[in-house]
Amino acid sequence: MMTKQIYFCILAALAFVLMGQVAFIPVTLSGLWGVVWLTLVWRYSKHRINPFPKLVLVLFTLLSLGLIYINYQTLLGVEAGVAFLSTCLFAKSLEAKNTRDLLIVFNFALFVSASLLLHSQAFWMAVLVFASFVMCLMGLYRIQTSSFNNNTISSNQLKQDIKQIFKFVGIATPFFILLFIFFPRLPPLWSIPIQKDRATTGISDRMSPGDIAELSQSSALAFRVVANMYQLPSRNELYWRALVLDEYDGTTWTSSFFNQQVKNIQSNSHSVPYQYLPADEQANWIMGLEYSIPQGRYLQLYQDDSIRPTRLIKRNQPIQMQWLGRTSAESVSLSPRQLEFNIRFKQDSDKKAQQLAHELFEQNQQQPEKYIQAVLSWYRKNGFVYTLTPGTLGGDRIDQFLFSSRKGFCEHYASSFVMLMRYVGIPARVVTGYQGGQLAPDGQSWEVRQLDAHAWSEVYLNGKWKRIDPTAMIAPQRIDTGMQDYLAEDQTVWGDNQTQAWRVQQFKLLKNMRIWSDYLSYQWQSKVVGYDAEKQKNWLARLGLDSSYGYAVVLILGIGGVLMLYVGFYWWRQSRRQEQYQRIIFKFQKQLPKHLQKYPAETFHSWIKRLSLLVEDQQPFEKVIVLYQKIVFLEQKNGSDIHQFRKLLKDCAIALKQSQKTCEHAEK
Repeated sequence: MMTKQIYFCILAALAFVLMGQVAFIPVTLSGLWGVVWLTLVWRYSKHRINPFPKLVLVLFTLLSLGLIYINYQTLLGVEAGVAFLSTCLFAKSLEAKNTRDLLIVFNFALFVSASLLLHSQAFWMAVLVFASFVMCLMGLYRIQTSSFNNNTISSNQLKQDIKQIFKFVGIATPFFILLFIFFPRLPPLWSIPIQKDRATTGISDRMSPGDIAELSQSSALAFRVVANMYQLPSRNELYWRALVLDEYDGTTWTSSFFNQQVKNIQSNSHSVPYQYLPADEQANWIMGLEYSIPQGRYLQLYQDDSIRPTRLIKRNQPIQMQWLGRTSAESVSLSPRQLEFNIRFKQDSDKKAQQLAHELFEQNQQQPEKYIQAVLSWYRKNGFVYTLTPGTLGGDRIDQFLFSSRKGFCEHYASSFVMLMRYVGIPARVVTGYQGGQLAPDGQSWEVRQLDAHAWSEVYLNGKWKRIDPTAMIAPQRIDTGMQDYLAEDQTVWGDNQTQAWRVQQFKLLKNMRIWSDYLSYQWQSKVVGYDAEKQKNWLARLGLDSSYGYAVVLILGIGGVLMLYVGFYWWRQSRRQEQYQRIIFKFQKQLPKHLQKYPAETFHSWIKRLSLLVEDQQPFEKVIVLYQKIVFLEQKNGSDIHQFRKLLKDCAIALKQSQKTCEHAEK
C-alpha cells in the first residue's frame, strides 16, 4: 500500500527525472510536468496520497502527448522518445495505489532515469541519474520492509534507509569496476542523430555587431584541446577557426556558397597531432587551430578551412586533428566571380568610410601592404576603445563606428577593417572563431571558453589569404594574455555602468567555479565516458594483457577474489560479534563427533547434561554448567573465569575421548 515514505521516494525520483530533462525538452512540457510535480508535493504536505481521479490522469496524458507531438512532430526518436517514457512514468505515478503499481513505478523509473543519458553523458547528468537510482532503490527497499506500517517519516529513518542502500551499492561497486575495466568493450553499434532545428551555443553562422561581445561575457567552456602545447604556437598565435563570413548586407555578415566546396589536403611529416573535445556534444562545426585537418570519419574540410561534420551526431569522444603548421598557407587562385564577391559593398552607404579608404590608399601609393599598415595605424591613433558594451549602431554602421562612437568589440574592428579593404578593391573577409585560451588545472590540456570568442580579418595578398587582426592594435593584451586575464585586469572593458563592479566580481567567481567544474567534467568524459575499446586495449597492454583470454582470466580471478574477500570479511565480522565464551564453546563443539554436537533446539545446560551421561567423572561437566550460568546470566566475564571456563571444557573433551576409547575396547 502507498505510504508517506514510498510517496516521498516517488516524488524525489520524479524530481531528478524532471531536472535531467529541463535543458532538453520544450518549456511547455517541462512546465506541465513541473505543475504536476508541485501538485504532488502539495498533496504530500496535506497527507493526501491517494490516487488521482481517472479523468485527471487521462487529461494529463493526452495533453503531454499533444505537446510532444507539436514540438517534435513525432513520438519516436531520442528527444520525443524519452519525453514519451517520462510522460508514462508521471502518469503511472498518479494512479499508483497498490504494491504491484509501486513496483512498476520504481522499476520503470530506473529505466527512464537511464534513458536520460541519451540526452547527455556529462558528469552532472550522471549525478542526477545516480540520485534517481538511489531513490528508486530506497522505494523498493521500503516496500520490502515491515516498517511501512509507520506513516510518519523522520530524518533518522531516511538516514538509515540511505545508509542501507549505499551499503548495497558499495557491495556491488567492486564488481562493476571489474566489469567496466576488463569486460571486452564493443564499438558503437549506432550513433544518436541530432535534431536539425536544435539550437547550439557558441559561434553562429552569421555575425551582427554585438553578437560576439555578448558571447564573450560567458565563462562557459567552448572546447578543450589535449596536446603537447609546446609543439603548438604561442598563445597570441592560437586562432581557433570556425568559419568564414564574406557576405555583408549592411547589418549582418553571412557565409557565401563559395565556402561550401570540399577541400582535400593531406597531412605532412611535420604535422602535429592533437585532440579536440567540444563541450557541446552537438556542435555544428569544429574550431580547429588554423591550418588543421580532421582525422574523424564524419568530418570534412571546406574551402574556407572550416571543419564541419557530414552528418550531425552526438560526439562524446575526442576528435583527432592534425595541425599542418603556420607556414602551410597554400596559394589560392580566386576566380573572377570570387574576386568580385570579396570586394563587394554597397556604393550608396558609409560614404565617409569610403572617402577615408581612398585617401589612405592614395597616400600609400596604392600599395596594399602599406595601405594595410596605414589603416591599422589610423585605428591606433584615433582613440578607439575596446569594450563589451559598445552601444547600438544604426543607419551607416561603418561610418558611425569609425567617426562617432569609436567603441567596439572584435567584430566591430574586423567588420570595419574588411570594408575599408573592399572600398579600395582589396579582397577581404571576416573569420569567426576563438582566440587564446588557458592551461587546465592539471596542466595536461588547454581550455578555450566562450569568452575567448573572437573575430578577425583575412586579406587576399599575393595569391594567399593573410590573417590581419585589427583588435591587436586596439587591445594587444587581449591577444597576448588572453581574454580571461584581460577581463580580470582591465575593468574598463565591462563598460561604465553601475553594475561594473558586480560584473567583475561575478566573472571572477564564475571563472573559478567553471574551471574546476569543467575540469571534473573533462576527467569524467576522458576516464569514464571515453573509455572505449582502443583505450581499454592500450591500458591493459601495460599490464601485459594482449588477448581476450587474458581479459577473461583476470575478470574471473578478480570476481573470485572479491567474493573470497567478502566471505572472509563476513566470517571475521561474525567472529568479532561473538563473545569470547561463545568462541570457546564453538571450538569445543568442533572437536566432538557429529552425534555429540549441540542440537539447534538444545540449550547449553541440557547439552552438557547429555554429554555428562557418557562419562564416569561428571564433576567437570557440573562445574562448567555452573560457570556458564555465572558468565552469561550474572555477566561476570573477567579473565580468570574465562580461563577457567576454557580449562573445564578442555577437561570435558578429554573425558569424552577417554570414554569413547573405553567403549571401543569393550566392543572388541
